[in-house]
Amino acid sequence: MLRTNDSFLAYAEALYTRQERKEDIVIKQYAKGQKLLCQDETATKVMLIQSGITKCYFSEDNDKAYILEFLGKGEILGDIEMLRRIPCLCTIEAMTEVTVYAFSVPYFRSLLQEDFKLNALMLDTFAERIVNTASRASYQQLYTLEHSLGKLMALKARQDIELSKEDMAAYLGISVRSLNRGLKELGE
Repeated sequence: MLRTNDSFLAYAEALYTRQERKEDIVIKQYAKGQKLLCQDETATKVMLIQSGITKCYFSEDNDKAYILEFLGKGEILGDIEMLRRIPCLCTIEAMTEVTVYAFSVPYFRSLLQEDFKLNALMLDTFAERIVNTASRASYQQLYTLEHSLGKLMALKARQDIELSKEDMAAYLGISVRSLNRGLKELGE
């Protein structure tokens, strides 16, 4: 539910510390509710979360949102858009105060050409995303809403994350009305 990547975070911290003029990587802060990236807009930086929690979601034409993931420390943002040279695929919004390492796009591209460690971290990240997406999709298809909701509530409690009913419904891909029925079934 909450994705983190300690290896990528350690890599970014080391790069940030080593740079001389602090221009290629800067630290940026975002308040709760502020958007780090906006769907269909151009990303001007590649970011790596230093601290805090964000939600990554698609907004559809009917004003409904679907939350793909909750992202925490060490998770990279804007990487696919930078590689493919496309507008942002989704919106990333701060759920808590968030601090990021913001890489300039030319610097990040140069690192990709020169740094095998970054390439290994990127490949691992992409593989992890594929595994998570596939397992989540199959899980949502194979289990009842009550079962999925029970798992979400357990994860929420274990990771101490505050989620609104709208966010829980968007994460499960259901309406708030269906969520309320499911919560009633669970006795929550």
